[in-house]
Amino acid sequence: MAQDAPSVELVTIYEISKILGSSLDLHKTLRGVLTLLSSHLHMQRSMVSLVQEDGGLQVVAAVGLTTEEIKRGRFLTGEGVTGRILQSCMPAVIPDVAKEPLFLNRTGSRNIEAGELAFIGVPIKIGRRCIGVLGIDRESDRAGRFQGDVRFLSMVANLIGQSVRLHHHVAAERDQLMREKSRLQKELQGKFSLDNVIGVSKRMQQVFSDVHQAAPGKATILLRGESGTGKEAIARAIHYLSPRRDGPFIKLNCAALPESLLESELFGHEKGAFTGATQDRKGRFESAHGGTLFLDEIGDISPAFQAKLLRVLQEREFERVGGNRTIRVDVRLITATNRNLEEMVSKGEFRADLYFRINVVSIFLPPLRDRRDDIPLLVEHFLQKFNRENKRDFIVSTEAMQAMSQCYWPGNVRELENCVERLATMTRGSVIRHADLFCQKGLCFSSVLRDYGKEHRSIPLVPQRQAAPEAPPDDLPTDFGAEAEVAEPLSERDRLMWAMEKCGWVQAKAARLLNLTPRQMGYALKKYNIEIKQL
Repeated sequence: MAQDAPSVELVTIYEISKILGSSLDLHKTLRGVLTLLSSHLHMQRSMVSLVQEDGGLQVVAAVGLTTEEIKRGRFLTGEGVTGRILQSCMPAVIPDVAKEPLFLNRTGSRNIEAGELAFIGVPIKIGRRCIGVLGIDRESDRAGRFQGDVRFLSMVANLIGQSVRLHHHVAAERDQLMREKSRLQKELQGKFSLDNVIGVSKRMQQVFSDVHQAAPGKATILLRGESGTGKEAIARAIHYLSPRRDGPFIKLNCAALPESLLESELFGHEKGAFTGATQDRKGRFESAHGGTLFLDEIGDISPAFQAKLLRVLQEREFERVGGNRTIRVDVRLITATNRNLEEMVSKGEFRADLYFRINVVSIFLPPLRDRRDDIPLLVEHFLQKFNRENKRDFIVSTEAMQAMSQCYWPGNVRELENCVERLATMTRGSVIRHADLFCQKGLCFSSVLRDYGKEHRSIPLVPQRQAAPEAPPDDLPTDFGAEAEVAEPLSERDRLMWAMEKCGWVQAKAARLLNLTPRQMGYALKKYNIEIKQL
């Protein structure tokens, strides 16, 4: 080797480790390693052979060989020099392959008669088990100086062995995940399910049961739940499970339009009703005739418009803006909100008569943190969607999946989908690992925005007669389930003490006050060593 060979070898080892860690495509990384060996160390020809399921040894990656020559590179254990390296699990050096009868030149890639050629082969191991051979060709005028090559190639073979073991481990985990997914699908056969809605948890099975029960009727349905829990998907499922499935499904976000435009959008307008009304236009109620109208964010409409909407819901008739002709419609209404309507009624912000008109059948959609069993299936679904649209092949490691299952997810399913897409877009390689999660890098958006919209998160499961409990101090943190916590530990402990004292040291009540599950509350009390007082 040249005089600076040690430094070249060190740089080469470093580059090889980067290549092996860049992708789970084993054949791609092995070709990259062999190309690097050829360019840095001037090896004429190199190949990696691995044991196959039938026990044979097959060349799986090579530099300096054609595709046909690679296919011919197959050996049995103990056959030729390569087969004996596998059998003995020891390196071998052939200074001149033309003088070695055991050298088979099975690939036919070498012109042995053209000149002296040396072959060096080292075993690739996983632990003490030999699973392949790394072989290279050199000019044979290096008599007595092959020992350094053997030592260097043994280090490269060790790195390859670790990469192969990781590949096998990931493949086994993926097979196990697919088997578990298949088992769950079989287990859920005959149970409630909805098209395009993923949910195997107990809470979501209850939602599916309520949907199947309510869909065939005509009753108005109110969907309750935090933002991002999938209320529109459930509304669409109710429509397609109802007798109105062949009619239109019309949706409108009431919070997206000002009141003046909302009236025209819902009821339509006559030509000349206002500036810009150049022709008659049907509203959403007319367009939904014979079908279903879904009004999202119903809690955000003004008190004045609530009165106009109430008459339509009672009589199923209205007049267009600027018109005097009464129009009757046959529409099934589904509404949704993330607001606490009971509290709004008590404060005079929402009409009680409208509340009772839309709250005929209530279906409560649980937040994602209360249906953690669904998170792995949702992650897999969103990742498959990303792979399909971008022609990629991403997978999620077990550690990363466990971490994602423990996140608080204030943005619920919508936030989870965005997180998966962001991870898949920004992750190098094809495996999303624990270290790739943005919460591990201090870049979690949820931890920064965790107080945003907290006044909308407390949605009661049943109408409450008593006044809402006093709100906790604003300078204290709002949750203990977020993976990336940024508050000071003292503040967290103060908040726990405040809630427990407020609720007479009843743990379940304190958990509800803090919007935590009993399990999260118990964990937080234990974490901060708070002793439960017996009153």
